[in-house]
Amino acid sequence: MRVAVYQSTTGIDPAANAASLRAAILRAKADGADMLFTPEMSNLLDRNRTRAASHLVEEARDPVLETVRATAAEAGIWVHLGSIALAGERPDGRLVNRGFVIDDTGTVRARYDKIHLFDVDLPNGESWRESAAYGPGDTSMVSQTPWAMLGLSICYDLRFPDLYRTLSDAGATILSVPAAFTVPTGTAHWHILLRARAIEAGTFVIAAAQTGRHEDGRETFGHSLVIDPWGTVLLDMDDAEGVACVDIDLARIAEVRGRIPVLAHRRSIPAAIVR
Repeated sequence: MRVAVYQSTTGIDPAANAASLRAAILRAKADGADMLFTPEMSNLLDRNRTRAASHLVEEARDPVLETVRATAAEAGIWVHLGSIALAGERPDGRLVNRGFVIDDTGTVRARYDKIHLFDVDLPNGESWRESAAYGPGDTSMVSQTPWAMLGLSICYDLRFPDLYRTLSDAGATILSVPAAFTVPTGTAHWHILLRARAIEAGTFVIAAAQTGRHEDGRETFGHSLVIDPWGTVLLDMDDAEGVACVDIDLARIAEVRGRIPVLAHRRSIPAAIVR
């Protein structure tokens, strides 16, 4: 399987972001990719919630999703649209952070709403309250593709290994982790956690990331990665924008799992509490 990864510095204008996504899809196809993976929040990154709200609509009317679906069909390529922000999808009025698996006819094959939300105060003074604007999903998702079973997650989900156990137990052999990691957390944990997710499940991990200084003032870590089931980094895009491709050998999954059969050895054991 030949995979393409799009690393972007997404801005505050969905129309400009849609045009960049279209160019990335066409570039991936021209480079011979079977499937393109894009970052979290591919339609819009804007900390100004009042300004952002004017652009956010429900799934059926989202112009970025429409552009990606149409371009995937035009190019004849599968796309994992890492996630987009959508309004009007929840009864509590909060937004959703939703990823899509789109096939080479432009059909949406799977949807996943981010389960774990990032609420934290960082030592550098940054404060994030994702749950103030977004509601969490409640269902994990594995999508069948022509090449492998694809387990879906988004950004902060990476810190919760139980989710990836659920995905690999359900048959996932590729785990997708689109993200917009901050620079401090990315520097400390990005590579370590992604390699751990690959190793502990014996799966490929594909993590398309946001990078650089964005129009709204935030800075993201970049380093989109493709990692094999042994934990070897096959692709690291550093901080550059653009599309990069790598060939992955799916036979590597059975080879690694044969050497260390962790899935077969998994057990659920209750804890004994001594007081």
